[in-house]
Amino acid sequence: MRLFSALYTRVMRWSEHRHAPWYLGALSFSESSFFPIPPDVMLAPMCLTRPQRAWWFAGLTTLASVAGGLLGYLIGRLAFDLVEPIVGPGGHYAEAFGQAQDWFEHWGIWAVFLAGFSPIPYKVFTITAGVVGMALVPFAIASAIGRGLRFFMVAALMVWGGAPMEAQLRRYVDWIGWLVVVAIGLFVLIKVIL
Repeated sequence: MRLFSALYTRVMRWSEHRHAPWYLGALSFSESSFFPIPPDVMLAPMCLTRPQRAWWFAGLTTLASVAGGLLGYLIGRLAFDLVEPIVGPGGHYAEAFGQAQDWFEHWGIWAVFLAGFSPIPYKVFTITAGVVGMALVPFAIASAIGRGLRFFMVAALMVWGGAPMEAQLRRYVDWIGWLVVVAIGLFVLIKVIL
């Protein structure tokens, strides 16, 4: 079943759209405060299709992500009641929120920096930073460094890999997609059983 190759082709087409940078910025902003899809899924193909603009795309993604993170911080600081059903006990992100609180308790500002690379959704960290009252300037600096390193690393990998990497991704995208689905299914199954 070639479901993922069709999606891959569509995403590659979207990455060439003249408004793609606007979409990338909006996705990056929203992912840091409320949206579930990470910007890497758009950043990577945009860097593959236009490698000469890869660093610009990574910078745009970083700035928009930090701005979205500031919105997440404000949500946690000023409007936690609105998101508590989602991150509080029984909510969809309850476990991730508890993990983020533990990270803040143990590592303080480093939790924001590490969140840029963690599998826990970044929005959980931005909201948690507001809830725990982290100082805003260190939060913004740690966000910029952590997210910037991640997005510039994605851009560098795409530029370095170039057309040969794109050809390999296209060739194996269905296998990779189904392996990820199976891995997620196993993870969920293990969580339910344990």
